[in-house]
Amino acid sequence: MGSFRRKLLAVTTSAALLSTTTAPTATATGEDVSTRLAESLRQAIVAQDFQDVLDLTPPDLIAASKAGAPEKHDPLPAEARTLDAAAAKPLHQMPNLDLAVIELDRLGRPTAMADVLLSPQYPNGLVVPLDKRELSTDRIRYRWWDDTEWDVNGGRGTRDVLPGREHAPIDFSSPYPASVLKLMVGFGVLRLADQGRVDLDAVYDYRPVTEHPVCGPASSKVIRQHFDEMITKSQNESTCALIKMIHDLGAWDEVNRTFEDLGMPTLMVTGTNPENGGRWIGSNMSSIDTAKLLLLVNGGAGVLWTTDTGREVTRLELSAPSRAQFLRSLADQGHNEMLSTTNHCGRAYPAQGIPQRTPSRWIQPDGTMRVGSAVYDSDVRPCNRTAEVTFSHKTGWVDTTGSDAGIVKSLPHKNGRNYIVVAFCNLGTDYVDTYRPADRPNTFPVLYTEKYAKLGQAIDHIMTSTHRAGPELASPAHPSPPFTHP
Repeated sequence: MGSFRRKLLAVTTSAALLSTTTAPTATATGEDVSTRLAESLRQAIVAQDFQDVLDLTPPDLIAASKAGAPEKHDPLPAEARTLDAAAAKPLHQMPNLDLAVIELDRLGRPTAMADVLLSPQYPNGLVVPLDKRELSTDRIRYRWWDDTEWDVNGGRGTRDVLPGREHAPIDFSSPYPASVLKLMVGFGVLRLADQGRVDLDAVYDYRPVTEHPVCGPASSKVIRQHFDEMITKSQNESTCALIKMIHDLGAWDEVNRTFEDLGMPTLMVTGTNPENGGRWIGSNMSSIDTAKLLLLVNGGAGVLWTTDTGREVTRLELSAPSRAQFLRSLADQGHNEMLSTTNHCGRAYPAQGIPQRTPSRWIQPDGTMRVGSAVYDSDVRPCNRTAEVTFSHKTGWVDTTGSDAGIVKSLPHKNGRNYIVVAFCNLGTDYVDTYRPADRPNTFPVLYTEKYAKLGQAIDHIMTSTHRAGPELASPAHPSPPFTHP
C-alpha cells in the first residue's frame, strides 16, 4: 500500500506549518492515502493566505488594450516590476491556483495523487476528485486564461479549453503556464527524435520569416543545444527555434493529438506563429496533466496510467535516451526561485522553499549564480551543504503567472521522499508581498511572492513525513495505483 500511511503533516495555519498529526493505520486504503494527502495540501494552501499581496496593476489601471490574449513571455530582468506604492493596491479577490502532487514509490510508480484548486469561487481550496486508473478527472470545466476576464468577471473565464465539459461541476480558469509550456515543446522534439524525424545532434538553421522581439535573429545551433538552453536557462530564442522547427515538419497537430491520446488533453500548444515560433499565448496546461507528463519522463516501471480509451501508458512513450536528455536538462534548471529558492540562499527574503541542491553548472567560484544573463548575488554553497533533495524542474513567470513543475528526489542519507509537484498560479511579477524589500541592484530580481516558497517548504515537509518506498504496490509489469476518489 502507499507510503502516505505512516505520518501526515497537517498544515492548519502559517504559524504551524511543521506540525504533524497521526497517520492512517496500516489497513488504510489507497483512497484514504490520497484523500489525506489532498486535505493536507489544501490546508497548506489556505495557510499561505494567497490573497494577501499587493497588485501593481489593479483593474482600474488596466488599459483596454490588455483585454483578450496579449503576447506573453518571460520578461527580461530589467522588465521585472518593482513596487510602486502609489499604484499598488490590495488584491481584490482570491487568485487562481492549481496544485498537483504525485507521490512515487522507489520504482517511480504512483502511490498517491492529489489536485487542489484555489480561486474566487473556491477561496478555501477545493480537492479535485481523481480516477485511480486514469490519474485524471472529468469533473472540471477548464477555461482559457484571460487577464481582463479574471479581473472583472469574478475570476471566471468564458472560453472552454475542452469540449464536452459544459456541465462539469467545477468551473476553473487555468492560469497561463508561462515557460512551463517548454515542457510540451521538449516532449514534442523528443517524440519526433524517437520517430527518426529529428536528429538531436544535427544543426537546425533558424530562419524566421518575420521578426519577433522575443525570438531573436536567425541562428544555427545543434538541436540538442536548443533543447538544453530552453529547459535549463529558459531561453526564449531557443524555444522559438524549436517551435518553428516543429512547424517546419508540420507536426504540431500531431503533437497535440499525442497529448490527448495519452490521456493528457489539457496539454496543448496552439496558435503559435509558424513564421518565427513566437506567440505562445495559445498554450494551456493543467497541473494534473503536467504531473503525468513528468511521471512519464521520470520513467517509472510498468503501466503508469490507463487512458479512458483503455490505452496503457508506459515510459516507453519516450525512448530511454530521450528521457535521459529530458532529465539531464531538468536537473540543470538554473532558475531555482519559486517552490525552491536556493538561488537566493541565505536571504531573509524570500523564505527557503524546497531544500534542493543547486546544480553546480551555474555556480561561480565565489558561490554566486550566473544563468545566462541572469546574475544572482547569493552564495548558494551553504544551502548546498544542507540540501536534502534534487529538484529537476522548470519554472515560468510573466506578469500574471508564477509556475513551477518538477520531480523531487531525496539525496542519499536524507529523509526519504520521491514525488512530482506542479503549481500554476496567476500571481506573477505584477503581484508582490506587502513587506517585500527592494531588489538588490545589478542582480536578478525576486520574481515571485514568497508565499510560493513557503508552500514549497510545506509540501516538502508533508512528503518528508510520509514517504516510504514499498515493493508491495503491484507487479512491475502492471502496477495498479492503489488510490482513487469517487
